[in-house]
Parts: sequence; structure tokens; C-alpha cells
Amino acid sequence: MRKFCILLILLLLNSAVNAQELNAMVTIDAEQTGQPNAQVFRTLKDQLTELLNETQWTNKTFTNQERIDCNFTLILQSFESTSFTGTLQVQSSRTVFGSTYDSPIYNYNDRQFSFDYSEFQPLVFNINNFDSNLVSVLAYHVYTIIGLDADTFAPSGGDPYFAQAKQIVNTGASSNYKGWKAVDGTQSRYRYNDAIISNVYSDFRTTMYQYHRLGLDVMDSNLKNAKTAVRDAVINLKKVNARRPNSFLMRTFFDAKADEIQQVFSGGPTIELTDLVENLKRIAPTKSENWNKIKL
Repeated sequence: MRKFCILLILLLLNSAVNAQELNAMVTIDAEQTGQPNAQVFRTLKDQLTELLNETQWTNKTFTNQERIDCNFTLILQSFESTSFTGTLQVQSSRTVFGSTYDSPIYNYNDRQFSFDYSEFQPLVFNINNFDSNLVSVLAYHVYTIIGLDADTFAPSGGDPYFAQAKQIVNTGASSNYKGWKAVDGTQSRYRYNDAIISNVYSDFRTTMYQYHRLGLDVMDSNLKNAKTAVRDAVINLKKVNARRPNSFLMRTFFDAKADEIQQVFSGGPTIELTDLVENLKRIAPTKSENWNKIKL
């Protein structure tokens, strides 16, 4: 009995250490297709959940507590036989040190989303081949999620994962699907990845580290210092805006962060915020409702 208990503990420990990278929730909204209760949508949801949560996307070891919380919402507008079109909303968050609060990291509305899918077809990711636009789009967002998460813990921590996303972009460019090429508009997967790996946006990635690791993560120990670090990290984005005003990368950042920034500076120890608010109104004018609520 004692040996059995020891074996059981070892198996539990092993499963905890070797957990995959994501804790992903998949939602499929098929109301616009006129057939929201079709069995194919339930099958697709189950297969995508398995793909996202059971695939080992990196060679790193994640514990269950370290898995990245994320949501993939497929809003399907039409489908005919095996052809589907719609949009994909992808969101991710990471827990702030010493708290139960989840800070939003990634908020991307992928409007160039179409794919072919036959019920029960195998969904397997191979980074060297473009076999399925559905799998490639999801894998692209997975590596972007992992890269951004890594950037919040270490300077340039996301480099290898953004490189993986870039490889997916390159293979996708050989297809006829939209979103993989420079000609596919300013709000494409190509454009986002091209920006995140460019030196032009290096200050954005610096901000991701300072905002989270030097700011939010120390709120439980020194709230005033934490608020100061978050403020300085956000002000640093003015350098990015000076080079690329109203960039897609910056818009996705503030889509994820506007409410949080407002909340961080709406209470607690007083620090100087005039420069912050002035810069926020220049950098992200569409979020002025949030910025007007920050107490100077």
C-alpha cells in the first residue's frame, strides 16, 4: 500500500510538471449561420480544445499553475459543406505575482478568418507545412500568446516564440488565404508579427516587461513604486507612437489594457500623472473615456 501511494504521488507530480503551455477555452458562436446547433460545431469545439491544450508547443516545462489562460472565440458567419468563414477573437492573460488578479495581455480580433474543415478530420500542427488554415491561424496566435507572456517576465523573452509565429506566417503566405501577406492590409497577422519582431517597436516590448514585472508584480509589496513603474512604462510608448503613429500593435495593446490602466491610477498612493494622461490622450485618443477618469 505504501509503495502504491508513493507511485501515485510521483505520477501526480509528473503530470503537474509536464503540463502543456495553455489553459485555453474555446467558444463557437454559429448563430449567424442559421444552424447554430449543428453537430459539426460541437465536434469542432472539442477538437480545437484538444489541439490547443494537448499540443506541446514549446520545449519548456510548465506547471499547471503556469499554464497561460486564454480564450479563442470563433464567430462563424457562414458555412457551406466544408468551407467556413467568420472572425476569431483571441484573448490571453497572466496572473499578477502575489495576487489572484489576471492581467489582460493579448486582445486580437482576427477578421481575416476562413478555413476548410470536415468533421472529425485530424487537426495536427506541423510548423514546416501548411496543411490547414484553421490550424495555422490558431498556432500563430498560440505562439504570439506565449511570446507576449514571456516578454512580461524577461526582456525579449518572447524572441523564440515570435520567430515561430514568423515561420507560420511564411508558410501561410504560400496559400490563398488572407492575413499572411503584406498586401493583406494593415490589420493582418503578417503586420502584427512584422511589428513585434521589428527594432522599430523595441520600446513596446520593453514596456511589456517593465509594466508587468517591475510594476504590477510588485504591487503587493510597494504599491507606490509599482504605480510609478507602470506609469513610466506606459509613457515609454510615446517613443513607439512617434515612429509609427496609431499602429496596429499599439491599438491591440490598448484594447487589452485601457480599463486596467484606468483602474491602476484611480486609487491608492498619489503620484504625478499629468504627463501620463497627456501622453495617453495623444497615443490612444479612442480610449479618452478611460483617460478622463484617471484622477490627477
